[in-house]
Amino acid sequence: MADAVPVRCPACLRENGYTAPVFPCACGSPVAPPLDLAAPPLPLTHRTWSESWVAVRCGACGRESEWPHPEVGCGSCGTVVRIPVLPPQPAEPGGPAGPGGSAAGAGKAGDARGGVRGDVGDGVRPKGDAPGRGPAPAPGEPDPRSGARAPHALGSAPAPAPGSSGGARTPIPRPAFRPVTIRTARDAVVTAALYLRWLGFQDVRQPDGLPIPSAAVDLRAPGVVAQVDPTTAPAGLRAVECVWLNGLTASATSVYFSLAGYTEEARGRADELGIPLFVMDLTGMPQPVNDPADILVSAGA
Repeated sequence: MADAVPVRCPACLRENGYTAPVFPCACGSPVAPPLDLAAPPLPLTHRTWSESWVAVRCGACGRESEWPHPEVGCGSCGTVVRIPVLPPQPAEPGGPAGPGGSAAGAGKAGDARGGVRGDVGDGVRPKGDAPGRGPAPAPGEPDPRSGARAPHALGSAPAPAPGSSGGARTPIPRPAFRPVTIRTARDAVVTAALYLRWLGFQDVRQPDGLPIPSAAVDLRAPGVVAQVDPTTAPAGLRAVECVWLNGLTASATSVYFSLAGYTEEARGRADELGIPLFVMDLTGMPQPVNDPADILVSAGA
């Protein structure tokens, strides 16, 4: 596991600990994006698909693949910054990526596993193709995505805060959640539905059955009303209040999932209303943003 490094928020100057996520190369070796700590982190104000990926070379086989660009949300002001990454070093002649090196063998191994080199099952994103699935950040380390807290081990849950409403409930053992790589807005909705089922909510469905628009999508199940925002803009105060009203009308728990995080006003209002907020990264692993979300993950439905 890579060591945590301090990343200073350019907005409030707070230092946030960050550990680069480790992904499996097609050859099986762990690969982590090499962070450029000499360059300042850049605030993320507009997210584009092409800029969300960075080229990383495997040191074992020399394969160059694309992985999610390292990002971290400030735990104080909520600003999301993108951490610069060193460009891939050219492969040495006769080395892993050179003629006769192990890269060719790794490519053949990838072909034998069920597809061409760079297949989605290998966990890499070939240039110009759909992204692969990388693992969630290491347990206990700061979340490299927008506004989320330090992720917990897959299949485990944090203990509720002392004195909270969920403190009397015993955490429910669950198998590890298996994330789904997010490529489209529909993938984001599918991931949120699977996560709600993993939490214990049954019969999760989209009530209107209409094609997924570019705006937030409604998901419902007995006991829960969820809003999924697949857009590239942070969810605002009005969106959080709307899902709260929908849950109040249905006498159900209100939950919000967002790809781009939340505004400071939205996070504050969600804390007041007790609305669990989650942020989803491109690997498809939702992360809790506030205390109500931690309690929901701990206790389940």
